[in-house]
Amino acid sequence: MADESVRNGVAGQGPQRQGVRDLPARGRAVCTGFIESVTHQPPSEQPFFSAVVVDSGRRGPAPDTGTGGVRKPYDRLRVIWLGRTRVPGIEAGVELRLDGMVTQVDGFPAMFNPRYEILSRQEHL
Repeated sequence: MADESVRNGVAGQGPQRQGVRDLPARGRAVCTGFIESVTHQPPSEQPFFSAVVVDSGRRGPAPDTGTGGVRKPYDRLRVIWLGRTRVPGIEAGVELRLDGMVTQVDGFPAMFNPRYEILSRQEHL
């Protein structure tokens, strides 16, 4: 198990960075990306805080998987923190490393309550 976490860049902060497009359809994953947007719920709704994360690695069109591709590469990941109305440091433009379980919500990849590390922030002038 320790070897697997080193390969995925968890232990030792290895140079490998998995982007949103490289995520498996389901299962534990570590990836990096930029927060594109955040969603705040109205007080009358169940509390959760949500962000959309986009790739920080590749900056081109999605790779062509052809007709025999196993999964469709997505360029966005929905990250959802349940029971929270806000998460400190999570705002548009922030680069994150996320560690959590990937699942599918409405056909798109999502992580619920992932561990996160803020890698950089966008400067406000």
